[in-house]
Amino acid sequence: MLTLYPAIQPYAVHQLAVDFPHNLYVEECGNPKGLPVVVLHGGPGAGNSEDNRRFFDPERFRIILFDQRGSGRSTPYATLEGNNTQALVQDMEAIRLHFGIDRWVLFGGSWGATLALVYAETHPDRVLNMVLRGIFLCRQKDLAWFYQEGGASRLFPDYWDDFVGHLLPEERSDIFQAYFRRFTGGDEVARMSAAKAWAQWEGLCSTLQPNNNVLNHFIHPHVAVSLACIECHYFLNNTFMEEDQILKNADQLLGIPGTIVHGRYDAVCPLDNAHDLHKAWPESELQIIREAGHSAFEPGITNALIMATNRIAREPRRV
Repeated sequence: MLTLYPAIQPYAVHQLAVDFPHNLYVEECGNPKGLPVVVLHGGPGAGNSEDNRRFFDPERFRIILFDQRGSGRSTPYATLEGNNTQALVQDMEAIRLHFGIDRWVLFGGSWGATLALVYAETHPDRVLNMVLRGIFLCRQKDLAWFYQEGGASRLFPDYWDDFVGHLLPEERSDIFQAYFRRFTGGDEVARMSAAKAWAQWEGLCSTLQPNNNVLNHFIHPHVAVSLACIECHYFLNNTFMEEDQILKNADQLLGIPGTIVHGRYDAVCPLDNAHDLHKAWPESELQIIREAGHSAFEPGITNALIMATNRIAREPRRV
């Protein structure tokens, strides 16, 4: 069973100005002459963590990580202005051009996998390979599964009670609008409390076995606020995509190899997301991980992701 590579530090850190008022935090790790890979974090709004550097052999990869608009160390923090899917795709192109990269590997999980797919369908000639985890296709049924009663709430009724307990009974028919009012209101205490409840619901459901490290990352105040505010903003706007956009445009993935890693018991993004994507993208390899949920840091998923990046390091164009 493969485990994360040892912790490393960036060899370069950048603040890249994109559309006003956004400045992106971007870092480079590993080998400056290695195979370029861009790491796309989840959420949207979660920001990258130091452990996201560790899925790659630092001798073979030039590892580029950035915090998406409003997330992590990008500024302004938790802002919703100009924050949408198309803007994030443009930001990826700005980063690629800034570093003079012709083609790169895309690595992302959950929303990061969504963004990778939208980017690849927009700029297929710039994608060498993809490693995607916890596929999130952002269809209405995918949002309803996790944020309306009758989906994940039936698996985790106790956690769900805590999640909706921050709302008045009459508000619970439109959870996104109700939470968005709290995230954008003037009561900072209410905003923080709501953000923690939102992030806690996602964190608790992300692993098959309880994992305090994963949960504590979600509910850390700096992560929770940007994650909750930006996710809710995106979900209220149908993630700024057409219904079933990724599958409808899957023909654009022709010629791009990739690995899909998905936990059998993923309760955040159910397995049908990955199964449907694989059927629409036959050049992908689907790996269903037993005894795993949604998180990249569950042992079986970590092992599969590192096996995939190691294989790409040897043969970049092979699935």
